[in-house]
Amino acid sequence: MIEVQDIQKSPLAENPVISQMILNNHEQVVFCNDNDTGLKAIIAIHNTILGPSLGGTRMWAYNNEMEALTDVLRLSRGMTYKSAVAGLNLGGGKAVIIGDSKTQKNEALMRRFGKFVNSLSGKYITAEDVGVSTKDMEYIKMETDFVSGLPVNMGGSGDPSPVTAYGVYLSMKASAKEKWGNDSLAGKKVVVQGIGHVGESLVKHLVKEGAKLSIFDINEERLKAIAKETGAEVITDGSKIYDMDMDIYAPCALGATVNTDTLNRLKCAIICGAANNQLADENVHGKMVIEKNILYAPDFVVNAGGIINVYYELEGYNRERAMAHAEKIYDTTLNIFKVSKEQNIPTYMAANRLAEKRLSDIGKIKVSF
Repeated sequence: MIEVQDIQKSPLAENPVISQMILNNHEQVVFCNDNDTGLKAIIAIHNTILGPSLGGTRMWAYNNEMEALTDVLRLSRGMTYKSAVAGLNLGGGKAVIIGDSKTQKNEALMRRFGKFVNSLSGKYITAEDVGVSTKDMEYIKMETDFVSGLPVNMGGSGDPSPVTAYGVYLSMKASAKEKWGNDSLAGKKVVVQGIGHVGESLVKHLVKEGAKLSIFDINEERLKAIAKETGAEVITDGSKIYDMDMDIYAPCALGATVNTDTLNRLKCAIICGAANNQLADENVHGKMVIEKNILYAPDFVVNAGGIINVYYELEGYNRERAMAHAEKIYDTTLNIFKVSKEQNIPTYMAANRLAEKRLSDIGKIKVSF
């Protein structure tokens, strides 16, 4: 067997793909290309100790292949930790399709991608993500059984975003309890950045509780419609979000919005949102939030509702079981804050350690047989 340390010493480590895989101990990366359909995709499998890797497929117009690779590697690692902390018997994987989902996505492209998923023989199970819908899951299903997030009329769970949003809402309440001693969000000034399916459902939960909401999305038409429906204040200039007076910042779009520039401007008490990979650099910005006296709820804990939902689809979907499991996110969030204080470590590190302990414990069981 080739050990990681042996690879690190070899010329292979000079390859940017291999070096990125080594950095976070990824098991496998598959590059997919099909000239006939125009498909260019990357599937990253991070870890399968707990079970087959499961993670959504994202379609995005990346600037280049290295940007796409960096994203899929970070996202797949996050899925490993997300499933581990959520107590699911799943590993971490993710896929990205390089392209504009509005103009380049079609049945042929999605079905060709399904064939690539099928070639992995169940080591990776896909689901929906940014730029990909339940309808696209139908196309993928035509070519492989290793797909989740199917429409209800096909026996699936449908759109997982309501369960994701519910988990974010509960984690936000747990964060409020930790920060202020009471989990009520009534009267709290919350800025939600990104009003996709998850952001929209989250806003509705917060409106019911009486939070003072400000919302932003690059889709102005959607932004105005949701503001009209919910009464939320519209943020017209996204660049000014980080200078606003707020209690809670909820990033619900793409990642890395918590960085040196934004942290030097943010005046919030809590960061808790649905976006993946919110910290641009875990080591740097995980510590910086502490210095700024901001409570950071680790994203892969906060947004685990989606993976919980599709996990129960694999077992034969039961909405009540999925929601009951998602409700545990509240206690999990509080437990991470507790570990963070007891061990005097950033909250992201506390969450990582909980995930790594479960991976280590189950890994010992598997190798003992």
